[in-house]
Amino acid sequence: MNPVPHDFTPLGLFLAADPIVKAVMIGLALASIACWAVIIEKSFALGRLRREVRALASASVTPTIIAEGSDDLTAIALRAGLPEWRLGQGVQETDGEYRARLDGAMRKAVLRAVRRTEPGLQILATTGSVAPFVGLFGTVWGIMNSFTGIAASNDTSLAVVAPGIAEALFATAIGLVAAIPAVMAYNRFVGGLTGARQEALGAASDLALRLSRAPRQQVAG
Repeated sequence: MNPVPHDFTPLGLFLAADPIVKAVMIGLALASIACWAVIIEKSFALGRLRREVRALASASVTPTIIAEGSDDLTAIALRAGLPEWRLGQGVQETDGEYRARLDGAMRKAVLRAVRRTEPGLQILATTGSVAPFVGLFGTVWGIMNSFTGIAASNDTSLAVVAPGIAEALFATAIGLVAAIPAVMAYNRFVGGLTGARQEALGAASDLALRLSRAPRQQVAG
């Protein structure tokens, strides 16, 4: 009697898998969806951040830059620096100390703003490091079940062994599908955010220097 043909499509392998292996596959699929959502969001966020950094680097100290409700890096930096600028240079304060006070206030505000783009990277890092091992667990569990079935049927033919092995290996494949884009995206975003953060802090320092030299009538309250 010929064995019933086994469905080796992804859906067929999933439906035929052990409940624990199915749970592993579903978890990895959900992790992959979450990673792609983060990848899409961070792509837009990083692009927006780079545009704001370029604007900050070329900003001038004028009232039009600090419109109420604006949340770009230039407005954030100036709103942080203007209170210190209005206080003016203290009697016992050197020019360098005065500039450092402005610079510190503006850099802190810019750094806080840049850090708002970082949440979500942990999902990529965790998925990239854990997903292959979760998939391997599903594979090991599936192979154990296959060997148990082989022992029970006392039949070691390829037609009996192959379906269970294929179902088990499919879990590892899903783990790799989830992990590889996550690792690549994490490395790209970390590098991009690190570069943007350094450029933003440098641009904030330059703007602080220009603000420290600005005449009182140039900057509006």
